[in-house]
Amino acid sequence: MVNPDRPLVQFKNVVKRFGNFVALKSTDLDIHEGEFVALMGPSGCGKTTTLRLLAGLEKPSEGEITLGGKLMNDVKAHERETPLVWQSLALFPFMNARENVEFGLKMRGFNADVRREKAIDWLERLGMEEFIERDVSQLSGGQRQRVALARALVTEPKILLLDEPLSALDAHLVIRMQGVLSKLQRELGITFVYVTHSQSEAFAMADRVVIMGDGEVMQIGTAREIYRTPKNRFVAEFVGRNNIISGTVTSAHTDTLIVNTACGDFTVSKPDDLVFKQNDPITFSVSADLVTIDVDRPETDNVVQCNLISEEFVGSVVTLFLEAADGTELKVQVQEKELQKINPKADIPYYISWPTLSAHVLDANLPG
Repeated sequence: MVNPDRPLVQFKNVVKRFGNFVALKSTDLDIHEGEFVALMGPSGCGKTTTLRLLAGLEKPSEGEITLGGKLMNDVKAHERETPLVWQSLALFPFMNARENVEFGLKMRGFNADVRREKAIDWLERLGMEEFIERDVSQLSGGQRQRVALARALVTEPKILLLDEPLSALDAHLVIRMQGVLSKLQRELGITFVYVTHSQSEAFAMADRVVIMGDGEVMQIGTAREIYRTPKNRFVAEFVGRNNIISGTVTSAHTDTLIVNTACGDFTVSKPDDLVFKQNDPITFSVSADLVTIDVDRPETDNVVQCNLISEEFVGSVVTLFLEAADGTELKVQVQEKELQKINPKADIPYYISWPTLSAHVLDANLPG
């Protein structure tokens, strides 16, 4: 169970440089005991550097990293209780499943009987009882993944680090292993820190998601908070199918702002934490699944006439890509079964619209 009052991990003004390159800018981050935290972002964003700093594989150039209240800056990786499940899994090919799991216990001086008992127990807990003596080369990708997890968990650490552990698995195995990891983390109460570039993985499993970009933490929140209320353009572009529109405030009212843009005038809700006045630049986002598309112009605010450019079919959901008269690209997500009502064609105009409350103003004071 997550304890919000007890940060297990704290990054305090942590900076990491490699020569003149700043891989991680001054970062503050608390990770609580019993929490599942996902670090997510594009390649080069700093998420893996953050994980390696926590694992002791890198040393911070500035700042402090504490684990359980203990300063870890100079503690070597093998002296930390921070096992890491690698993307490559890094299993020993000349050992069977049990021997791989026993290895960490052997390094800690456990006798053979205890090692064997603990290894078998963890492999059975992960549904690997039929493959305990099987060579890892004869195991499937999902089975090897479970062996790697058992090897990391057999020492019963307070925290487990995972570096894109599902990236090499087939799609159906990824979904299955997401369920395994989520169930395991809830049952054990161990803090998981999980690095991924996959939105579906992070959103499906994590209590909180940390979005990183250009060596900075851009936003921290639940999956819903980040998906529906992105902080800035970077997050809005990285997460989900957001329409991002920029313009100028023409008037400010008690609860709303009127925004003039190249593709029309729109009404957006006035944010409580940001102040805008007439002629201020402003950018807002509207998630594609909150946009409605019609053949006839609806009698409502926030309407744009568009032409269909293309569509992306992904199972039950279809994303329609449209273009306004000024060239602004806009997106609409609809259920596949609703397409018959729309009958999308490239040679006829469509009208897209959204409720005022669906427009989310982005913080212009943040990076991106």
